[in-house]
Amino acid sequence: MASRKIEVVEKKNLVSPPVAVIISVLFPGLGHVLIRKLNRGLLIMASIGTIIGLFLWRIDLLAHRETDFISQYLKALSRKGFFIGFITLAIVILWLWVARDTYLHATRKKKGGFALFAFILVMFFAIGWQISEIDLKKAVTKFPDAWPPLSKILWPWEAAFTRATEELSASTEILIGSEDQGPPPIPVEEPGKPYLRSTPNFGKLSSLDENNNVIKGTILHLTGKNFKPNTLTQIWWFDALGNEFRPRQDGKYTSVTTDDKGNFEYDLVMPYRLIPPSAEGKILNKVEARQVTEVGSLIPADPLKLTFSLIIETIFMGMMATFFGIILSIPISFLAARNIMKGSWVTMLIYFITRTVLNIIRSIEPLIWALIAVVWVGLGPFAGIVALTVHSIAALGKLYSEAIEGIDHGPIEAIQATGANWLQTIMFAVIPQMIPPFVSFSIYRWDINVRMSTVIGLVGGGGIGFLLVQYIRLLDYKAAGIAVWFIALTVSILDYVSAEIRNRFV
Repeated sequence: MASRKIEVVEKKNLVSPPVAVIISVLFPGLGHVLIRKLNRGLLIMASIGTIIGLFLWRIDLLAHRETDFISQYLKALSRKGFFIGFITLAIVILWLWVARDTYLHATRKKKGGFALFAFILVMFFAIGWQISEIDLKKAVTKFPDAWPPLSKILWPWEAAFTRATEELSASTEILIGSEDQGPPPIPVEEPGKPYLRSTPNFGKLSSLDENNNVIKGTILHLTGKNFKPNTLTQIWWFDALGNEFRPRQDGKYTSVTTDDKGNFEYDLVMPYRLIPPSAEGKILNKVEARQVTEVGSLIPADPLKLTFSLIIETIFMGMMATFFGIILSIPISFLAARNIMKGSWVTMLIYFITRTVLNIIRSIEPLIWALIAVVWVGLGPFAGIVALTVHSIAALGKLYSEAIEGIDHGPIEAIQATGANWLQTIMFAVIPQMIPPFVSFSIYRWDINVRMSTVIGLVGGGGIGFLLVQYIRLLDYKAAGIAVWFIALTVSILDYVSAEIRNRFV
């Protein structure tokens, strides 16, 4: 048999090459459309329009107080010279490049060409770099500041266990004011008991001048005896209202280490405190030397116990949300499967409505659903379960329906040939094919829900996320590190368990 030669006839351009180039100079992309390069031309139009729009937006943000564009541009250029100059030059190059590309395609001298779009991607990347305020120099230079809290998160186990404590303390009263008011009595030293004395035992508190600079108060010479030898001793201050705190000197909390006999001497500057306006007569404060030593065996600390209890809560939040999501999404998934619902216009209407609702619900993040659920049912894990369940129904409904649409139609046709109705077809032809993907998707969703339950706790949805954000707000990075490690360990274990389950059923 003789082979037949197929000739491909290209459609003629709507305009000549020179006209197409001129039109591209005036309106980039339109020239491509007129030489029948529709997709390429529309993509170029959209890209250049987006780039110019983003560029004008950044100029307006950088110089929004200027009234005319020229002033705005010059002000923006003075503030972000490299970015503004680069994008300006790139737009000019891109404009000319599009005109050249139009000529090459109009004269059939070139087909395709990815370099133009690679250049467009570079421009989008440059604009994205500026919009997202990426600063590699700051990331490098500020890393030493981030390392102390980061190191506590990476190795937080010092805060995971503690010991029972034993406290030794001694205090002495300090008069706020002059000696004329009658200073408090000097403490009597008792043999074998901690003792603290201040010389003098009266004076002025530190104060602030009109420029908020600290004016140092009286220096108290503290003498301590009969404490544990070679042990760190903290210095505490009690004001007239009974509030206790550790003063700071030279940027550090006040403390001293005792000598071999358990004695110490320390010069303390009287701290800054506000005196209540209603205070009358003699105002007495108190200074205390306190030794806190650990005794006994290690015991779990509160951060470890709280983290363990809330990680259990987090796991069950994910499990309950997954369970309810599976139960409610299975019937919905059949309504969202085109091959099941294509029988009539009524079923197709149900199909489109179901898919639309699922898309809307899935597009809203679980964090937003958690905020809504907190208003609905209050703070706690139930709000988290509601939020995760709603999102799981939409996500699993989509995955299940797409799995149903991809099944083998042979068994369906065979069952229908026997006269089976719609429900019997689902039971005996569809469901048996659905078990492996359903199991796989369900396990994957459980993994997602456990990870998401650590996040929705940030807005009061229960679980370990709520505890984690509290530790971070209190700058307790070691306790936060314990929570982070438990989250990572839990996700890893669940990943292993889900893989084993998937191997058995899929």
